[in-house]
Amino acid sequence: MDSHVSLDRDLDLLACPACKGALAWSRAASKGAERELACVTCDAAYPVTSAIASLRIRAEAGGDAPTEGVRAFYTHAPFPGYPPTESLSGLRRKAERSAFARLLDRAIPGDASVLEVGCGTGQMSLFLARAERRVVGADLTRASLELGREAAVRFGIERVVFVETDLRSPGLREGAFDVVYCSGVLHHTADPRGSFASIARLAKPGGFVIVGLYNVYARFPHRMRRALARWTGFRWFPLDPVLTSRSTESARREAWLRDQYMHPLEHRHTVGDVQEWFRENAIDYVRTYPNALIGQEPLEGDELFVPAEDDWGFESWLAQLGWTRSLWSEGGLFVVVGRRRAVSDP
Repeated sequence: MDSHVSLDRDLDLLACPACKGALAWSRAASKGAERELACVTCDAAYPVTSAIASLRIRAEAGGDAPTEGVRAFYTHAPFPGYPPTESLSGLRRKAERSAFARLLDRAIPGDASVLEVGCGTGQMSLFLARAERRVVGADLTRASLELGREAAVRFGIERVVFVETDLRSPGLREGAFDVVYCSGVLHHTADPRGSFASIARLAKPGGFVIVGLYNVYARFPHRMRRALARWTGFRWFPLDPVLTSRSTESARREAWLRDQYMHPLEHRHTVGDVQEWFRENAIDYVRTYPNALIGQEPLEGDELFVPAEDDWGFESWLAQLGWTRSLWSEGGLFVVVGRRRAVSDP
């Protein structure tokens, strides 16, 4: 796989994180970089190493200090990691065991431009990189991106590029993506509302924005489990099915343990919180996953992007209480789908 050809193809999806200007290849390259991208507006330079463009503003140059702390946290144990014997068919089988991953894949058109913000080690980005889609996996931790890039090369997946960037100042072009997917990320930022506003602008008018967050109610069982784990000095993790399933994979077990039990920064949210973010950023609410309507049949086919039949706050609250039981094994993560309004929409 020619990494530079891949970046060339998707260069129009990237941007200078400092001024949002377009990027072009520089004739020179800084020490240690294979190649370098330069902003055509402000002349800022960004190194490209192992086909991963480093499009972020460092803390010493005005970057966000809490973000740097999270970056250092995931550098120690990239999440979620790959089993030693992982294959492309195995990756897809594992992803398709998730009802949500199947719904997302079926809902996204085959020629869409897709951005995964906070892609970690890139499993979802690789899973979605099929047909004629253009997929960008963005994360602030280079160690995670390198694992994703290595897997893409090993599996022969050419329609995905990985970018090192910060979601508060993303090195991505605004209004460039048909689908912006950000799951398990915003609740680990110092300002989830502000971070959401930053990524919402990356979707095209009429494009979809999908966020996954810890739910206030559904996260409660895990918080109790985490309190017990901390009380025992992280020797006992009661009723954690993920840790049990990874008992023979030490690296992936440590990655889950750190992400779920030791993370330095965590927020929890309700459906109403996210709907308020949507209103502030001209995003129309579509639906949640799981469904925030009581008694509805599970979603099928491409229904993830079809607006829910109703939006009653009290029913949504009752449904979220029910998620305490249905989402406990995944740590209480829920998903909200919205659609960015077209310019002509009221």
